[in-house]
Amino acid sequence: KELQNILFAVPAESFLYPISRNHISRWLYSRAVFPVAEFLKPITWDSLQDVDAHRQLIFDAIVEYRKMKNQGVVAIFQRDRFDLYSNFARIGEGSLGGKGRGLAFIDNMIKRYPELEEFENARVVIPKTLVLCTDIFDDFMEGNGLYQIALSENLDDKQILHYFLKAKLPDGLVNDFFAFMDVVKSPIAVRSSSLLEDSHYQPFAGIYNTYMIPYLDDKYEMLRMLSDAIKGVYASVYFRDSKAYMQATANVIDQEKMAVVLQEAVGNQYGDRYYPSMSGVARSLNYYPIGEEQVEEGVVNLALGLGKYIVDGGVTLRFSPYHPTKILQTSEMEIALKETQTFFYALDLKNTGQNLSEKDGFNLLKLHIKEAEKDGSLHYLVSTYDPYNLIIRDGLYPGGRKLITFANILQHDVFPLAHILQMVLKYSRQEMRRPVEIEFAVTLDHNVEKTGVFYLLQVRPIVENKQVLEEDLMKIPDEELILRSNNSLGQGIVDNIYDIIYVKTDGYSASNNSAIAGEIEKLNRRFLDESQNYILIGPGRWGSSDSWLGIPVKWPHISAARIIVEAGLTNYRVDPSQGTHFFQNLTSFGVGYFTINAYMNDGVYNQTFLDAQPAMEETKYLRHVRFDNPVMVKMDGKKKQGVVTLPQG
Repeated sequence: KELQNILFAVPAESFLYPISRNHISRWLYSRAVFPVAEFLKPITWDSLQDVDAHRQLIFDAIVEYRKMKNQGVVAIFQRDRFDLYSNFARIGEGSLGGKGRGLAFIDNMIKRYPELEEFENARVVIPKTLVLCTDIFDDFMEGNGLYQIALSENLDDKQILHYFLKAKLPDGLVNDFFAFMDVVKSPIAVRSSSLLEDSHYQPFAGIYNTYMIPYLDDKYEMLRMLSDAIKGVYASVYFRDSKAYMQATANVIDQEKMAVVLQEAVGNQYGDRYYPSMSGVARSLNYYPIGEEQVEEGVVNLALGLGKYIVDGGVTLRFSPYHPTKILQTSEMEIALKETQTFFYALDLKNTGQNLSEKDGFNLLKLHIKEAEKDGSLHYLVSTYDPYNLIIRDGLYPGGRKLITFANILQHDVFPLAHILQMVLKYSRQEMRRPVEIEFAVTLDHNVEKTGVFYLLQVRPIVENKQVLEEDLMKIPDEELILRSNNSLGQGIVDNIYDIIYVKTDGYSASNNSAIAGEIEKLNRRFLDESQNYILIGPGRWGSSDSWLGIPVKWPHISAARIIVEAGLTNYRVDPSQGTHFFQNLTSFGVGYFTINAYMNDGVYNQTFLDAQPAMEETKYLRHVRFDNPVMVKMDGKKKQGVVTLPQG
């Protein structure tokens, strides 16, 4: 590093002596820097008589060597050594946590598969990363006496966060943070990386907070924001939703420890906004294969802007990386206009987080697609609807509505996204020896046509329920069923459920969805306390952040449900939802998800039978029925069929 830094400062006449006698390669040999020495040895003064050209060659060779040496290695963070060519470092001696381990795994994988680096117009990398290991968390909690506050049942999230923000991080971190900020020179994402997150047996996706902070020239102000964000991530371990989730997964909260991942935030700056060209989640299993798609080929959900949009259940573009030109959502005009992204998230660079909130998206902007058009970030990402000729044209044209179809990338291969995703899913599945889910983001270069960087942000195992079903579910007569779905998600048999909670359809209105979510949360808490499960039935898209599309429950509000059913009503039909953390949790807990539109002869929903049973409890919008004998649930994941039988006996 010192040689690299001094190369351009040495006067030409002083430099001429060692290069004309090949001293530089000898000096490197003697320090065991063999690859660079080998490379420079044949480049003599006779073959290249230009001092500055020699300087540049030596500089480039050292840079490549340092990049190669740093990749796939978790280095101990040293302020004076962390620079542009450093990739991944840690502070502390504890665990890296789930996300940290996943990132180290990816970094190593990119190094082991050089074909990932052979794209002419794309680089595959991980963002610059610094992990604060779990021992920093222990020191913070013990040094500030926070355990009593954290484990208290009487404090709400806001109060817990208040105490955490008043506490102090270890002093030694200040200069480390300054050194990291100097190198990254971009906004920073502060992500949770807990011991239980991404464990191979239980999912903790999207349960803890992730904050993003803007880059500021005022280093002390940025330091304050960074420290607050780290404390916010620590505090989120003890928020109410996390505690409910712990209870649902039978984990003990005292065992949870938190590492924190500091990462350069992926994106481009547009005025006071910052966001990537695309964010996505890819899974190596596709439980909703359409047409030629195979279950094992995987599935991708892609969106413009920050990934929070996908996590919150926004409408994304869904495609198979092996069939990127065949996309259901863009196949018909009506679907293309309806099933398209209408807004996106960007980081607000003006919001300096004077009041960090317990909601981690407090400094994100929710913007209409038109704003991205003004930013000039839609090149290659959209198609334009021409209302006069009633056609959709691939590309950005004046006038007309812009649809986020990624047409130039998926249909015309302007950027090799599908190819990169095929490789990354294949290699990570091979290396982990189980199905995986990856999160990624892409920034397209607005200065150089058709080039960009693909950032891998996370890899985690998909936890599967392995029960195999031998029976043909189509042979079970409808008279024996309460529910039948021809579009179900999940696999296996569940035979210990006595309870069904369903949304009353008489006088149902989507305007009450938020109130319904509140009622469900109350009932769910009771089931958690009794360690019981239930089947939940309701109209529309569960877990949507848009309450007009469905009931806006969060995962902890329904964590005791074993089967969740989307039942369409004649006047209220929503297509099945996919690709959110909500879904990651469904599949990982082996929770079944049924989509039924009985009024269109798509499946069976025997509500008459349920209405005829005495109610265990009835609220304004819900009815809870309990049977003496359990119902039987059977799900065939490969055929996407699921049934719930009448109570046994």
